[in-house]
Amino acid sequence: MFAMKFHTEYLTFRTPSHRQYLNITPEVDAALRTSGIREGMILVSAMHITAGVWVNDAEDGLLADIDEWLEGLAPFRKDYRHHRTGETNGDSHLKALLVHHQVIVPVTAGKLDFGPWQQVYYAEFDGERPKRVIIKVMGE
Repeated sequence: MFAMKFHTEYLTFRTPSHRQYLNITPEVDAALRTSGIREGMILVSAMHITAGVWVNDAEDGLLADIDEWLEGLAPFRKDYRHHRTGETNGDSHLKALLVHHQVIVPVTAGKLDFGPWQQVYYAEFDGERPKRVIIKVMGE
């Protein structure tokens, strides 16, 4: 019988723009390799309420479509009630809800067990300041 192992890493991003999408698959894969885990799963979670993580295709046209879709559903406006607190990022909170804040990726035979084209993305909706992502590898 094998003992369950855990490995944790943190990524910090400070995007130069307010909204940005970063492919973080290489960082997730590096954390898996460092962990030595062969079978299990990886949790990748944004640690801020105006950021998200998703799995999708790494294609520039699709990223532009996703950005346009998110802006259409949760556009920047000056009249969000949240802005009465002194903040100006009400749309960023809504966009993060739409993409969610975490994903779980299966690990099989020491590799990320993705379908064709799948990649892990970090979505920043209120950038230009430091934000963290936790990568938690669990398995044996």
